Amino acid sequence: MARITLIHALRHSPPPIEAAFARLWPGNTLMNLMDDSLSADLARQGKLTPEMTERFRTLGNYAKGTGADAILFTCSAFGPCIEAVAADHAPMPVLKPNEAMIEEIVASGAKKVGLLVTFQGTIPSMTPEFPAGIEVVPCLAEGALAALDAGDVATHDRLATEASLKLKGCDAIALGQFSLAHVASMVAGATGLPVFSTPDSAVRKLKRLLAP
Repeated sequence: MARITLIHALRHSPPPIEAAFARLWPGNTLMNLMDDSLSADLARQGKLTPEMTERFRTLGNYAKGTGADAILFTCSAFGPCIEAVAADHAPMPVLKPNEAMIEEIVASGAKKVGLLVTFQGTIPSMTPEFPAGIEVVPCLAEGALAALDAGDVATHDRLATEASLKLKGCDAIALGQFSLAHVASMVAGATGLPVFSTPDSAVRKLKRLLAP
């Protein structure tokens, strides 16, 4: 089995990805690295900086030094920083949180995709990851992340589901945070649309890349 390092910038991200591994590809060695100051710094500064990229590269080097076979980042707002880590450690798989989900959305044939997020910084980072020919409709669930931070899961779920109703004209909905994965069925029920989440897609891709 594989040794996989999971790197997080939100403290809500480990449970959904660990649950996805347990369900879809159990038996691997998972290691969690957390720097939740990254998301706070990005929210405060309003943009990615060279210093943030270096912090990501340091995390990547540490993960590699522990013997990781692959690295999965779970923080959707830091695409260029993750690309720098991937370049450092090629050909070892270093996955952005969204890339596998986006591949599955493209394969589904959807052309207009609603991007539901709870963290504003995800929108400018993640939108360009979709290929040309797909229209991305971003939608921020205002207040949902603050509710989750306060331990109010029910309010988080309600705000996310209510926000998703604005996306009913799309072909599919992409959930932009790992912490949104558990609302997939609620969003699908409210909108009647196919809903794609990041943890399951990421685990399926890592299994394809690493399983013997």
